[in-house]
Amino acid sequence: MLQFDDLRLRVGGTPILRGVTLEVAAGEAVGLVGESGSGKSMTVKSVVRLLPPGSRTEGAVRFDGVDVSSLDAAGLRRMRSRDVAMVFQDPRAVVNPVRTIGDFLTEVLRDQGVGRTEATRRAARALSEVGIGDAVRRLHQRPYELSGGLLQRVVIAAALLTGPRLILADEPTTALDVTTQEEVVAILNEQRAARQVALMFITHDLELAAAVCDRIAVMYAGEIVEVLPAAALHAGARHPYTRALLNSRPGAVAPGERLRTVPGVPQSALTAPPGCVFADRCPHAEARCREVRPVFDGSAACHLLEAR
Repeated sequence: MLQFDDLRLRVGGTPILRGVTLEVAAGEAVGLVGESGSGKSMTVKSVVRLLPPGSRTEGAVRFDGVDVSSLDAAGLRRMRSRDVAMVFQDPRAVVNPVRTIGDFLTEVLRDQGVGRTEATRRAARALSEVGIGDAVRRLHQRPYELSGGLLQRVVIAAALLTGPRLILADEPTTALDVTTQEEVVAILNEQRAARQVALMFITHDLELAAAVCDRIAVMYAGEIVEVLPAAALHAGARHPYTRALLNSRPGAVAPGERLRTVPGVPQSALTAPPGCVFADRCPHAEARCREVRPVFDGSAACHLLEAR
């Protein structure tokens, strides 16, 4: 349903994505993990063309076989309002603070010609489905009257309200406490599975990605270095960067031991070496790793794996 075909992105003269290739099937959940600055958010935002001014792309992003860069204003608006929904990190930056929750939820439905009464009924039902009680009263409240966890549930309800086929979730639990994070993610995953909606889920939490997603794509310095089934994340990770991330988790060391870190400084697409983007931090790197870019074979991009 969704295909990234060697997607490259520059903002001004700065490279952000060096060549992202990935597919998402209908109803599939794909996690996008990696350090900050690796290009996860820009990859997802390219689907709905929410890119900074001065952005230039090469390659293609296709939704249902249609290159999204070829959509006119009406086609892009239709895709954003019907087929693809996005859940951002901070719900308070999404919902208009001076309008009611009901206004926020029913706006798109009414724009599609749904009457006020029916739109309100659907909005109340959507709030109930994401675990918000007393839904009718909540529709009359404003964002500042809701906690962060409740407001993120409202945003998820808004994403589901128009029956999208794909949800793009960009670290939707970052601003929430741990307990609320678990509740919100459980609701998102439950509703996605019940409706058979595809999901791209950005997170820094590898355990969360493994619990929510079918497959995990690991990004570093503007490109995908490994894709593997979520069930095989711990035992099947092959790329040195993926293994380094797994080893740096708190659960990877015994209680009381010092946490491990990924050596070196995180790279961006601008500062990464011309060969393997992880070469400067990889303990196993050889001379060719710094000079020749490895080919991503759909599983991993690493010269050391090619030799095996």
